[in-house]
This record gives sequence, structure tokens and C-alpha cells, in this order.
Amino acid sequence: MQLVKALKENYSNAFDMIYNQYHQQIYGYVLQRSQSSYIAQEVTQLTFIKLWNKREVLDDQLAVDLQLFGMARQVMIDLLRKESVRFKYEGQSAHTPFTDSLIDAIENKELLRLIEEDIQNMPKMRRIIFELSRKNGLSHKEIAEMFSISPKAVEQHIGKALLQLKQHLYSIMF
Repeated sequence: MQLVKALKENYSNAFDMIYNQYHQQIYGYVLQRSQSSYIAQEVTQLTFIKLWNKREVLDDQLAVDLQLFGMARQVMIDLLRKESVRFKYEGQSAHTPFTDSLIDAIENKELLRLIEEDIQNMPKMRRIIFELSRKNGLSHKEIAEMFSISPKAVEQHIGKALLQLKQHLYSIMF
């Protein structure tokens, strides 16, 4: 998080450190999902350009890698959408690696991974209550009885969990 602060203060050596540390990881991440070295190179380059251009609005409270991979994911999806449109208008077959189903699969898989990661990082009691409610389908009353707390307390834990997920996903998406 110190790197984020340094980057926001226009320290180019902070950018160089981030670039050197994450360039290969971003490239590998995109290559694995797109199966295209061209897309991986383009997205990696555009991601670091976006990082520099958006440095003032980075979140000091989020690790630089979370923000960087979020940017890479969004840049990749945007590029795949552009390629999909280009292929459609050039009259090429719709059966390309850049179809809408590939974009949807990437978005869904990444979103589920991010949500699960966020759930695991919640405070223990909040996580347990959230999982009992959302994954196991227990009612607020059933959960309250399990932990000898009020249904209102269960509702508050779930509300905080949902707010935490919403805020983190929003910060990554935008």
C-alpha cells in the first residue's frame, strides 16, 4: 500500500517497481485466459498505461496487485469486446476465440473468484454467518439460535458482509 501512495505522488521509481514486479504476472494472467500472445501483450501494455493514468484515483487501502489485476481484467474484457465487434463487422466467422461467450466466461469466473476471496477475508463471525445464510440457505432466525444472538444481529452481520463485497468489487471494477 506504500507503493500506491508513492505512485499517487508521481514517483516514477514506484511505477518502475510495480512494473518490474507484476509485468510477467499480468502477461501470464491474460495469456492463460485469452490463449493469445497478441492479446496478452496488448492488455499488459494497456494495463500499465491505465495504471499510470489513473494513479491519482487509486485506493490507498487496497493492495496494488488487487487494483492492477482488476485493471488488467477490465482492459482484457474491453479489448476482447472490441475484437469481437471488429470480427463481426469484417464478416469473419463468429467462431473465433474472441466471442461473447469467452468474455462472459472470463467475467463470471473472475467475479466468483473475487467474491470468494473477499468472503474468506471477512472477520470470522461475519464470514460464518454470511456463509450460513447465503451458501447453506439458513434463515436469520435459525442462525441467531445457533449462536445465541438476535436475528437483528444476524441481519447486521449479513448487511456488513454485503456492503464489504459491494465496496470491494466496485473499487476493482471502476
